[in-house]
Amino acid sequence: MSMSNAESFDLQDCIEYQTAILESVSRTFALTIPQLPVSLRNSVGNAYLLCRLADTIEDETVLTSAQKSDFAERLIAVIGGTEDVHSFARELAGCLSSTANPGEHDLVLNTARVICITHSLSGPQRRAIERCVRIMTQGMMEFQRNAGTDGLRNMNDMNRYCYVVAGVVGEMLTELFCDHSPEISSRRDQLLPLSVSFGQGLQMTNILKDIWEDRRRGACWLPRDIFGKTGIDLRTVVSGRDNPRLAPGIRELIGIARQHLDGALRYVLIIPASETGIRRHCLWALGMAVLTLRRIHATPTYSKGDEVKISRRSVKAIILATNLTAGSDLALRLLFAALNRGLPRAEHVI
Repeated sequence: MSMSNAESFDLQDCIEYQTAILESVSRTFALTIPQLPVSLRNSVGNAYLLCRLADTIEDETVLTSAQKSDFAERLIAVIGGTEDVHSFARELAGCLSSTANPGEHDLVLNTARVICITHSLSGPQRRAIERCVRIMTQGMMEFQRNAGTDGLRNMNDMNRYCYVVAGVVGEMLTELFCDHSPEISSRRDQLLPLSVSFGQGLQMTNILKDIWEDRRRGACWLPRDIFGKTGIDLRTVVSGRDNPRLAPGIRELIGIARQHLDGALRYVLIIPASETGIRRHCLWALGMAVLTLRRIHATPTYSKGDEVKISRRSVKAIILATNLTAGSDLALRLLFAALNRGLPRAEHVI
């Protein structure tokens, strides 16, 4: 930890901070992480917060591309223990604008508490997290340099974008799950490819939900080749209400996302049924994504994310349903067959 200075913090105090800040920066992860076995909660929660720090750097509108790259590299060095965490946190906090929410400001200011937990983790856990953040930050910087409202070139670019921001997170979680359980580790080769698909399904759902909010920030992560089929110019489109030709492209992406989420269910079913906490952690996120796709499919002319955001009642319903079925592969297949009913399918097998 040579230069991190994180060792001066009390570990239990840092764990309490991590639990509290998760509730401020992610409603979903604040719900799902406590479902994990106790031995996984610290590592998974810590990994999420480090990824959130990377997101905060990427999303900050007042930082230049060069500044973002510099802070991203410094974050990786902080994780590795070769950069002073206090200097990093102080300088990044001084650069944040009002576009960062209060939870993100708090997280940046308390980076040293997060890193204290990182450096308490085992070697395999730290390596998995560091690899994830490195790939994520380097990939995000590449896409950020070319970001604009004209979208991504094609579906292949969307696949690459989804990998660096979410697929790699699926790989990291799989490594953490394998480190936790020898039985899961024996299934690693089956899980890893599906973990990337799981991440892509969740990320594509978020991209679809946040199309118009992203555009207001000057970014679009939709593939031009999909929407070009109906003559849509992503640079000029305002909303689905103004251009109904947008709907076929939305539905095609829903079909692709649905196929990735089918892979996510296969991922969950490979996890031993005895690991109900890990299954619940995955199933809640999967269920909420499917319900979001259903709302988007029902309202393809939406103009803001709130119109397709699932209700708290729906969240409670998916939690109850997946908790009741988490231990039964047959029950889970039946549940998600019902949830997916009516959603389009991808034209080609991914």
